[in-house]
Amino acid sequence: MNSSPASNRGRSAADVDLSVAIGPLHLRNPVIAASGTFGYGLEFSHLVDLSQLGAFVTKGLSREPIAGAPSPRLCETPSGMLNAVGLQNVGVKAFIEQKLPLLRKFDVPVIANVFGYCQEDYVEVIRALEEAEGLAGYELNISCPNVKKGGLQFGGDPAMAAEVTRAARQAAARRPLWVKLSPLVADIGLMARTVEGEGADALTIANTYPAMAVDYQTGKSRLGNATGGLSGPAIKPITLRLVWETWKTVKIPIIGLGGIETVSDVLEYIAVGATCVQVGTASFTDPRVSEQLVGSLREELFSINLFTINDLRGVFSTEIG
Repeated sequence: MNSSPASNRGRSAADVDLSVAIGPLHLRNPVIAASGTFGYGLEFSHLVDLSQLGAFVTKGLSREPIAGAPSPRLCETPSGMLNAVGLQNVGVKAFIEQKLPLLRKFDVPVIANVFGYCQEDYVEVIRALEEAEGLAGYELNISCPNVKKGGLQFGGDPAMAAEVTRAARQAAARRPLWVKLSPLVADIGLMARTVEGEGADALTIANTYPAMAVDYQTGKSRLGNATGGLSGPAIKPITLRLVWETWKTVKIPIIGLGGIETVSDVLEYIAVGATCVQVGTASFTDPRVSEQLVGSLREELFSINLFTINDLRGVFSTEIG
Protein backbone atom coordinates (compact mmCIF):
# COMPACT_ATOMS: atom_id res chain seq x y z
CA MET A 1 0.00 0.00 0.00
CA ASN A 2 2.81 2.45 0.89
CA SER A 3 5.00 4.13 -1.69
CA SER A 4 8.73 3.55 -1.34
CA PRO A 5 10.56 6.30 0.59
CA ALA A 6 13.00 6.72 -2.29
CA SER A 7 10.21 7.51 -4.75
CA ASN A 8 8.77 10.12 -2.37
CA ARG A 9 11.94 12.23 -2.16
CA GLY A 10 11.12 15.88 -2.68
CA ARG A 11 7.39 15.41 -2.09
CA SER A 12 5.33 16.87 0.74
CA ALA A 13 1.93 16.55 2.37
CA ALA A 14 0.62 19.02 -0.18
CA ASP A 15 1.07 16.31 -2.83
CA VAL A 16 -1.43 13.97 -1.14
CA ASP A 17 -4.56 13.55 -3.26
CA LEU A 18 -7.67 13.59 -1.06
CA SER A 19 -10.20 13.81 -3.90
CA VAL A 20 -13.00 11.25 -3.99
CA ALA A 21 -16.02 10.48 -6.13
CA ILE A 22 -19.52 9.86 -4.77
CA GLY A 23 -21.27 8.61 -7.86
CA PRO A 24 -21.24 11.48 -10.38
CA LEU A 25 -20.21 13.99 -7.71
CA HIS A 26 -16.49 14.72 -7.33
CA LEU A 27 -15.33 16.15 -3.99
CA ARG A 28 -11.99 17.76 -3.19
CA ASN A 29 -11.69 15.66 -0.02
CA PRO A 30 -13.74 13.11 1.96
CA VAL A 31 -14.69 15.33 4.91
CA ILE A 32 -18.35 16.37 4.93
CA ALA A 33 -20.15 18.34 7.64
CA ALA A 34 -23.20 16.32 8.68
CA SER A 35 -26.84 17.33 8.60
CA GLY A 36 -28.29 18.76 11.77
CA THR A 37 -24.93 19.81 13.21
CA PHE A 38 -23.90 22.48 10.71
CA GLY A 39 -27.13 24.43 10.37
CA TYR A 40 -27.57 25.72 6.82
CA GLY A 41 -23.82 26.27 6.54
CA LEU A 42 -24.25 30.03 6.74
CA GLU A 43 -24.07 29.96 10.54
CA PHE A 44 -20.54 28.52 10.34
CA SER A 45 -19.20 30.56 7.43
CA HIS A 46 -17.52 33.14 9.67
CA LEU A 47 -15.71 30.37 11.58
CA VAL A 48 -14.93 27.82 8.88
CA ASP A 49 -13.50 28.20 5.39
CA LEU A 50 -16.27 26.27 3.68
CA SER A 51 -14.19 25.90 0.53
CA GLN A 52 -11.85 23.57 2.45
CA LEU A 53 -14.61 21.00 3.07
CA GLY A 54 -15.51 18.16 0.75
CA ALA A 55 -19.16 19.21 1.14
CA PHE A 56 -21.75 19.90 3.77
CA VAL A 57 -25.28 18.65 4.31
CA THR A 58 -28.03 21.06 5.31
CA LYS A 59 -30.48 20.64 8.14
CA GLY A 60 -33.36 18.38 7.17
CA LEU A 61 -35.78 20.23 4.88
CA SER A 62 -39.48 19.53 5.00
CA ARG A 63 -42.47 20.49 2.89
CA GLU A 64 -43.66 22.99 5.51
CA PRO A 65 -41.75 24.66 8.36
CA ILE A 66 -41.34 22.54 11.50
CA ALA A 67 -41.10 24.11 14.95
CA GLY A 68 -39.22 21.14 16.35
CA ALA A 69 -39.11 19.48 19.75
CA PRO A 70 -39.49 21.24 23.11
CA SER A 71 -36.35 22.23 25.02
CA PRO A 72 -33.96 21.09 26.27
CA ARG A 73 -32.89 19.56 22.98
CA LEU A 74 -29.36 18.44 23.82
CA CYS A 75 -28.00 16.36 26.66
CA GLU A 76 -24.40 15.28 27.23
CA THR A 77 -23.83 11.60 27.93
CA PRO A 78 -20.66 9.59 28.66
CA SER A 79 -18.64 9.65 25.41
CA GLY A 80 -21.55 11.08 23.48
CA MET A 81 -24.60 13.29 23.23
CA LEU A 82 -28.36 12.91 23.03
CA ASN A 83 -30.33 15.22 20.79
CA ALA A 84 -34.03 15.69 20.23
CA VAL A 85 -34.27 18.68 17.91
CA GLY A 86 -37.28 17.32 16.10
CA LEU A 87 -36.04 18.39 12.66
CA GLN A 88 -36.76 22.08 13.21
CA ASN A 89 -36.37 23.88 9.89
CA VAL A 90 -37.68 26.82 7.88
CA GLY A 91 -39.32 24.64 5.22
CA VAL A 92 -38.21 24.12 1.66
CA LYS A 93 -39.76 27.30 0.24
CA ALA A 94 -38.01 29.59 2.72
CA PHE A 95 -34.76 27.67 2.24
CA ILE A 96 -34.86 28.26 -1.51
CA GLU A 97 -35.77 31.93 -1.15
CA GLN A 98 -33.66 32.94 1.87
CA LYS A 99 -30.78 30.50 2.38
CA LEU A 100 -29.81 29.12 -1.01
CA PRO A 101 -29.00 32.46 -2.70
CA LEU A 102 -26.44 33.15 0.05
CA LEU A 103 -24.99 29.65 -0.14
CA ARG A 104 -24.25 30.05 -3.85
CA LYS A 105 -21.47 32.47 -2.90
CA PHE A 106 -19.40 29.70 -1.34
CA ASP A 107 -17.21 27.27 -3.25
CA VAL A 108 -18.48 24.09 -1.62
CA PRO A 109 -20.94 21.39 -2.72
CA VAL A 110 -24.21 21.74 -0.82
CA ILE A 111 -26.24 18.60 -0.20
CA ALA A 112 -29.87 19.14 0.81
CA ASN A 113 -31.12 16.72 3.46
CA VAL A 114 -34.76 15.91 2.69
CA PHE A 115 -37.32 14.77 5.24
CA GLY A 116 -41.02 13.90 5.09
CA TYR A 117 -43.88 12.43 7.10
CA CYS A 118 -45.11 10.54 4.07
CA GLN A 119 -43.81 9.61 0.64
CA GLU A 120 -45.53 12.56 -1.03
CA ASP A 121 -43.69 14.96 1.30
CA TYR A 122 -40.29 13.68 0.17
CA VAL A 123 -41.26 13.96 -3.47
CA GLU A 124 -42.65 17.48 -3.17
CA VAL A 125 -39.53 18.75 -1.36
CA ILE A 126 -37.27 17.33 -4.06
CA ARG A 127 -39.46 18.72 -6.82
CA ALA A 128 -39.19 22.18 -5.30
CA LEU A 129 -35.41 21.86 -4.97
CA GLU A 130 -35.10 20.64 -8.55
CA GLU A 131 -36.23 24.06 -9.72
CA ALA A 132 -33.51 25.80 -7.72
CA GLU A 133 -29.83 26.37 -8.51
CA GLY A 134 -26.87 25.92 -6.20
CA LEU A 135 -27.28 22.35 -4.94
CA ALA A 136 -25.01 19.38 -5.62
CA GLY A 137 -27.33 16.60 -4.48
CA TYR A 138 -29.89 15.29 -2.02
CA GLU A 139 -29.67 13.15 1.09
CA LEU A 140 -32.88 11.27 1.76
CA ASN A 141 -33.43 11.00 5.51
CA ILE A 142 -35.47 7.86 6.07
CA SER A 143 -34.01 7.16 9.48
CA CYS A 144 -34.58 9.97 12.00
CA PRO A 145 -35.54 8.60 15.45
CA ASN A 146 -36.58 11.93 16.93
CA VAL A 147 -40.00 12.55 15.43
CA LYS A 148 -43.37 10.98 16.18
CA LYS A 149 -44.04 9.95 12.60
CA GLY A 150 -42.07 9.57 9.41
CA GLY A 151 -38.37 8.77 9.39
CA LEU A 152 -38.00 5.36 10.97
CA GLN A 153 -41.19 3.97 9.48
CA PHE A 154 -39.39 4.10 6.12
CA GLY A 155 -35.92 3.21 7.37
CA GLY A 156 -37.01 0.10 9.23
CA ASP A 157 -38.99 -1.57 6.47
CA PRO A 158 -37.24 -2.64 3.22
CA ALA A 159 -40.46 -2.42 1.20
CA MET A 160 -41.23 1.11 2.39
CA ALA A 161 -37.60 2.15 1.94
CA ALA A 162 -37.75 0.86 -1.62
CA GLU A 163 -40.95 2.78 -2.37
CA VAL A 164 -39.77 6.13 -1.03
CA THR A 165 -36.34 5.78 -2.68
CA ARG A 166 -37.94 4.90 -6.02
CA ALA A 167 -40.26 7.91 -5.82
CA ALA A 168 -37.43 10.23 -4.79
CA ARG A 169 -35.19 8.92 -7.57
CA GLN A 170 -37.86 9.69 -10.15
CA ALA A 171 -38.26 13.21 -8.78
CA ALA A 172 -34.50 13.85 -8.52
CA ALA A 173 -33.72 13.96 -12.22
CA ARG A 174 -31.01 16.62 -12.02
CA ARG A 175 -28.89 15.53 -9.07
CA PRO A 176 -27.42 12.56 -7.20
CA LEU A 177 -29.47 10.93 -4.46
CA TRP A 178 -27.95 9.68 -1.20
CA VAL A 179 -30.03 7.64 1.23
CA LYS A 180 -29.38 7.93 4.97
CA LEU A 181 -30.07 4.61 6.65
CA SER A 182 -31.07 3.68 10.17
CA PRO A 183 -28.76 1.54 12.33
CA LEU A 184 -31.83 -0.18 13.79
CA VAL A 185 -32.29 -2.90 11.22
CA ALA A 186 -31.75 -6.63 11.47
CA ASP A 187 -29.76 -6.73 8.23
CA ILE A 188 -28.11 -3.49 7.13
CA GLY A 189 -26.90 -5.21 3.97
CA LEU A 190 -30.44 -6.05 2.92
CA MET A 191 -31.59 -2.48 3.43
CA ALA A 192 -28.56 -1.16 1.57
CA ARG A 193 -29.09 -3.47 -1.40
CA THR A 194 -32.76 -2.54 -1.48
CA VAL A 195 -32.23 1.20 -1.89
CA GLU A 196 -29.26 0.62 -4.20
CA GLY A 197 -31.62 -1.32 -6.45
CA GLU A 198 -34.03 1.62 -6.49
CA GLY A 199 -31.45 4.09 -7.77
CA ALA A 200 -29.59 5.47 -4.76
CA ASP A 201 -26.21 6.91 -5.81
CA ALA A 202 -24.71 6.55 -2.32
CA LEU A 203 -25.55 5.51 1.23
CA THR A 204 -25.03 7.41 4.47
CA ILE A 205 -24.38 4.90 7.28
CA ALA A 206 -25.88 5.63 9.74
CA ASN A 207 -28.22 7.87 11.69
CA THR A 208 -28.28 8.19 15.48
CA TYR A 209 -29.40 5.49 17.91
CA PRO A 210 -32.63 5.96 19.92
CA ALA A 211 -31.69 6.39 23.55
CA MET A 212 -32.66 8.24 26.70
CA ALA A 213 -31.38 10.01 29.81
CA VAL A 214 -33.44 10.56 32.95
CA ASP A 215 -33.20 12.55 36.17
CA TYR A 216 -34.17 10.15 38.96
CA GLN A 217 -34.79 13.04 41.36
CA THR A 218 -37.46 14.63 39.21
CA GLY A 219 -38.54 11.46 37.44
CA LYS A 220 -38.31 13.29 34.11
CA SER A 221 -36.30 13.10 30.92
CA ARG A 222 -33.21 15.26 30.63
CA LEU A 223 -34.56 16.19 27.18
CA GLY A 224 -37.77 17.89 26.20
CA ASN A 225 -38.76 14.57 24.63
CA ALA A 226 -38.76 11.24 26.42
CA THR A 227 -36.06 9.94 24.08
CA GLY A 228 -33.49 11.28 21.64
CA GLY A 229 -30.79 10.19 19.25
CA LEU A 230 -27.42 9.09 20.63
CA SER A 231 -24.33 10.25 18.73
CA GLY A 232 -20.65 10.81 19.40
CA PRO A 233 -17.64 8.54 20.11
CA ALA A 234 -19.76 6.00 21.99
CA ILE A 235 -21.45 4.82 18.79
CA LYS A 236 -18.40 4.70 16.53
CA PRO A 237 -17.50 0.99 17.03
CA ILE A 238 -21.07 -0.03 16.23
CA THR A 239 -21.40 2.14 13.15
CA LEU A 240 -17.94 1.13 11.95
CA ARG A 241 -19.22 -2.45 11.81
CA LEU A 242 -22.32 -1.36 9.90
CA VAL A 243 -20.19 0.41 7.30
CA TRP A 244 -18.03 -2.69 6.87
CA GLU A 245 -21.07 -4.97 6.51
CA THR A 246 -22.60 -2.58 3.98
CA TRP A 247 -19.39 -2.30 1.97
CA LYS A 248 -19.39 -6.08 1.49
CA THR A 249 -22.87 -6.03 -0.06
CA VAL A 250 -23.18 -2.97 -2.33
CA LYS A 251 -21.28 -1.36 -5.18
CA ILE A 252 -22.31 2.25 -4.61
CA PRO A 253 -20.24 4.57 -2.38
CA ILE A 254 -20.73 4.67 1.39
CA ILE A 255 -20.49 7.76 3.58
CA GLY A 256 -19.59 6.81 7.15
CA LEU A 257 -21.17 8.78 9.98
CA GLY A 258 -20.81 8.21 13.70
CA GLY A 259 -18.38 9.41 16.35
CA ILE A 260 -15.76 10.97 14.08
CA GLU A 261 -13.45 13.37 15.93
CA THR A 262 -9.90 12.54 14.83
CA VAL A 263 -7.92 11.66 11.72
CA SER A 264 -7.73 8.08 12.95
CA ASP A 265 -11.53 7.95 13.04
CA VAL A 266 -11.72 9.12 9.44
CA LEU A 267 -9.16 6.64 8.18
CA GLU A 268 -10.70 3.72 10.08
CA TYR A 269 -14.01 4.33 8.34
CA ILE A 270 -12.26 4.46 4.97
CA ALA A 271 -10.32 1.28 5.78
CA VAL A 272 -13.60 -0.63 6.23
CA GLY A 273 -15.04 0.65 2.97
CA ALA A 274 -16.30 4.22 3.30
CA THR A 275 -15.52 6.67 0.51
CA CYS A 276 -16.33 9.73 2.62
CA VAL A 277 -17.23 10.55 6.19
CA GLN A 278 -19.58 13.01 7.81
CA VAL A 279 -18.58 14.89 10.95
CA GLY A 280 -21.47 15.63 13.27
CA THR A 281 -21.35 15.86 17.06
CA ALA A 282 -17.69 16.98 17.11
CA SER A 283 -18.80 20.27 15.49
CA PHE A 284 -20.61 21.20 18.70
CA THR A 285 -17.33 20.97 20.61
CA ASP A 286 -15.24 22.67 17.94
CA PRO A 287 -16.99 24.22 14.92
CA ARG A 288 -13.69 24.16 13.01
CA VAL A 289 -13.05 20.44 13.42
CA SER A 290 -14.09 19.48 9.87
CA GLU A 291 -11.72 21.98 8.29
CA GLN A 292 -8.88 20.96 10.60
CA LEU A 293 -9.34 17.29 9.76
CA VAL A 294 -8.64 17.98 6.09
CA GLY A 295 -5.15 19.32 6.79
CA SER A 296 -4.45 16.59 9.32
CA LEU A 297 -5.46 13.92 6.81
CA ARG A 298 -2.80 15.04 4.39
CA GLU A 299 -0.15 15.02 7.09
CA GLU A 300 -1.11 11.56 8.32
CA LEU A 301 -1.21 9.98 4.87
CA PHE A 302 2.13 11.58 3.99
CA SER A 303 3.62 10.14 7.18
CA ILE A 304 2.78 6.61 5.99
CA ASN A 305 3.93 7.32 2.42
CA LEU A 306 0.42 7.19 0.97
CA PHE A 307 -0.40 9.83 -1.62
CA THR A 308 -3.92 8.88 -2.68
CA ILE A 309 -6.59 8.39 -0.05
CA ASN A 310 -8.57 6.08 -2.32
CA ASP A 311 -5.79 3.49 -1.96
CA LEU A 312 -6.78 3.04 1.68
CA ARG A 313 -10.41 2.18 1.02
CA GLY A 314 -11.40 -1.32 2.09
CA VAL A 315 -7.93 -2.44 3.20
CA PHE A 316 -9.33 -3.94 6.40
CA SER A 317 -8.79 -7.69 6.51
CA THR A 318 -10.33 -10.25 8.85
CA GLU A 319 -7.18 -12.37 8.65
CA ILE A 320 -5.30 -12.60 11.93
CA GLY A 321 -1.53 -12.23 12.01
